[in-house]
Amino acid sequence: MNKRMNWKNLLAVLVLALAAVLPLYAAAALPQPDTPILRLATTTSTDNSGLLKVILPVFEAATGYRVHVIAVGTGKALKMGESGDVDVILVHARSAEEAFVAAGHGPERHAVMYNDFILVGPEDDPAGIRGMADTELALKKIAQAQAVFVSRGDDSGTHKKERQLWASAAIQPEGSWYREVGQGMGKALQIAGQLDAYTMTDRGTWLAYRDKSRLQVVLEGDPPLFNPYGIIAVSATKYPDVNRQGAQTLIDWLTSAQGQQLIGDFKISGQQLFVPNANAEAPAKTAAAQ
Repeated sequence: MNKRMNWKNLLAVLVLALAAVLPLYAAAALPQPDTPILRLATTTSTDNSGLLKVILPVFEAATGYRVHVIAVGTGKALKMGESGDVDVILVHARSAEEAFVAAGHGPERHAVMYNDFILVGPEDDPAGIRGMADTELALKKIAQAQAVFVSRGDDSGTHKKERQLWASAAIQPEGSWYREVGQGMGKALQIAGQLDAYTMTDRGTWLAYRDKSRLQVVLEGDPPLFNPYGIIAVSATKYPDVNRQGAQTLIDWLTSAQGQQLIGDFKISGQQLFVPNANAEAPAKTAAAQ
C-alpha cells in the first residue's frame, strides 16, 4: 500500500512539475521581438467594456509582444500619437482620425470594428424621449425641459460625437442642467445614474455597466449614432523610435481572421458588443442591438 501511494504521489509531483515547466518552454520557444513592449493608446470604451482584457492576451501569446494599454479619450490618444508618445492608436472619431493621417502623424487608418451610441436616462424620463428615433429632436426636448444631461467633457470620441449632435440640433448646451464631468465613459455613466440624468454612451460600455446602473436606454437606432473604430500606427518617419514593427503586427493581427473572430465573439450576457469590419467599412447605419 505504501509503495502504491508513493508512486501515486511521485506521479502527481511529476504532473505538477510538467504543468509548470511546459508554459515556460513554450514561451522560450516563441521568437521574441527585438522591441517587445508595444504602447497602445486607446479609448476608455475598449478598456471599460473588457474587450482588450480578453483579446490582447491571445495576441501577446501568439507574437511575444507585451502591450501597455493607455486608456484615455480619443482626443488625448490622438495627441499622444501626434507627440510620438505611443506606437499605435485605436480610437473612434473618423474625421479626427482622417485629419491625423492627413497631417502625417500616421501612414494609414485601418477599420477594425463598429458599434453604436445610445442615449440612456432615468426611468421617469422627464424629457419624454423614450422610444424616439430622432436624436436631434430628442436633444431639443432635453434642452427645452432643462433635464440634467451628463457630458463626458473630455474630448473623447463620444464627446466629439455628442457635441456634433448638439450642433446639428442648433443647440449650444449650457446652464446648470448640462454637466461636463471630464471623465471616462464608465465614470460618466456612474455620475449620470447618481444624478438621475441623461447621457450618451457607446453600446459596448453600456452593456458592461448596465447591471450596475439605474438608467435605462431611451433612444437607439438612429443612423447618426453609428460608431466606427479605427487603428493607426504612429509615423516612424516623424518618430524613428516608435515600435513600428510591433504596431504593424498588432494591426495585422486585429484585422486578421483570428482577431476579427475574437472581436465578434466577445459578448456580455449573450449580447455582442462590437461588430468586426476590417475587410469592408460597415454600412452607414447603427449597429442593431445584438
